[in-house]
Amino acid sequence: MNDPRTIRVHYLLRAAILLLFALFIAHLVRQDALHYYVAPRLARWVRLCPLPLVLMSLSLALQALFGKRGDLCDCEHRLPASGAAGGALYSLFLFPLLLGLLLPDRALGSAAAAKKGFEFAYTSPETGSRRQADFRAEDPYKAEFAELASRLHLLPVVPVQPEIFSETIGALNLYKEQFAGRTVQVTGFLYRERGAGGIDMFAVSRFLVQCCTADATPVGIMLHPQTPISLPADTWIQVRGKLEVVAYGDGEIMGLVPETISTVPQPATPYVYTSADSVAAWDELSQKAAY
Repeated sequence: MNDPRTIRVHYLLRAAILLLFALFIAHLVRQDALHYYVAPRLARWVRLCPLPLVLMSLSLALQALFGKRGDLCDCEHRLPASGAAGGALYSLFLFPLLLGLLLPDRALGSAAAAKKGFEFAYTSPETGSRRQADFRAEDPYKAEFAELASRLHLLPVVPVQPEIFSETIGALNLYKEQFAGRTVQVTGFLYRERGAGGIDMFAVSRFLVQCCTADATPVGIMLHPQTPISLPADTWIQVRGKLEVVAYGDGEIMGLVPETISTVPQPATPYVYTSADSVAAWDELSQKAAY
């Protein structure tokens, strides 16, 4: 059992950490930078966190400063045995806060993509018949991709919309032979990778975020290796070109032969997210475009 004075110190330290987290989240909300860290469906709840965190901090501080000696207890959660142990414990909470304050709020880029391992090929189950003109799929997992592919195939230019970015890339990869030679327009950041033989490989890509940036996955389309590109990595570009099937590793992936490459501003929301129903999302986007 620790003495009440030690318990009061720990209460104050915990109150300070909770208050710092509340202030940091409030800072991200005020700077409109929360989308750099969490998906929109979580951001709406994270925005509400500062208030309960402040109340918890205030409760701990009041208990530490004005709580009766007999009410102070560490029975359920034992305090660290030494000052060094306490410092190590609280540093686990302070370190991410320090990184958040020192590092700029910006979107993940090529460096993060290289560390996570960029996958040019879409990681989906193998297709059955490669020449399905009607894009039928017996596997329920592929049914949504097949339906989306059948609609995209009717367009003269296939737009890779950010609302269904990963689903469109998946549909194009799943039926890459049918889409070979079709024109595609896609926007993303320029990813540069040193390939075999010292040849630079490029891709136009975006990060797919499921929950937060910790699970972010780079998704994109490889550009033709002989494409002359002098732009620095992480430059946001819009590419229009024709799709092709190219050999990569032990298999084949979808590639893009650029016809035009233009620089664009980084979008307000640089990441892309999964859609609950990509076909319905595509229909909604098509209706908006019609108006």
